[in-house]
Amino acid sequence: MDILETDAFDRRQRRNMSCTLFFSLLPFFLSSALYFYLWTPDAPSSVMSAGVKSAPALLLAVVVLSWNGGQSVLGVAGGLIFSAVGDWCLVWPELFLHGMGAFAVAHLLYSLSFLSSRYATYSSSAWTRFLYLILLLVGGSFYIYLFPFLKRAPDGDTLTPGVGVYFILIIIMSGLAIRTRHTATVFGSLIFMVSDASLALQVFKVVAPMQHGQIIVMVTYYLAQLLIAVGDVKAVENNDDFSKWKRS
Repeated sequence: MDILETDAFDRRQRRNMSCTLFFSLLPFFLSSALYFYLWTPDAPSSVMSAGVKSAPALLLAVVVLSWNGGQSVLGVAGGLIFSAVGDWCLVWPELFLHGMGAFAVAHLLYSLSFLSSRYATYSSSAWTRFLYLILLLVGGSFYIYLFPFLKRAPDGDTLTPGVGVYFILIIIMSGLAIRTRHTATVFGSLIFMVSDASLALQVFKVVAPMQHGQIIVMVTYYLAQLLIAVGDVKAVENNDDFSKWKRS
């Protein structure tokens, strides 16, 4: 094959991959739609509502496992599984700390995945270092803003340091996502931070109850998980392109 034929073949392969990936994500889209269809603001906590809420993350984990194999259990697939555990726990307010712990483990697994050789490695630039600084300042400022509300919470002595550790983990995860320079991965991590910030403002009563507050949290959350999962599936393809560029 000459260069033009090889390039055309690569484009066809990518189109085929995108179509196959879209169809494999249909169960996730359907389960997300089911959650919003069944969700009602005053519905009591139940095993059924917990299962419906956690199903999208589990289905994304299945997609990542089917594309990337068992090694992704210690990466994005494992993070999605722990996220589903967190979704389950957060249905019951008294299990909030357990849910936060599950999501903390998820961020650790995402971070491990972003550091792995599956993602192309780029040298740090002034622009990325600036973004790291912005992340740190925004995350730190938000925690300082939340601090008095955390102290007033019923479990304030446990929540205050726990939320602080959680903030550190999600900031590290987002910083490592920026390091990958993969659009889906970067946006997924940043939207995850937006979702968690929206949840924190409501759970710790920083803002008055919002009519569509839970919908905002869950739309941004499902979108973030979708982008992180898609980014992980396509990480190998982008890594191969980066290797070809280095050899040229």
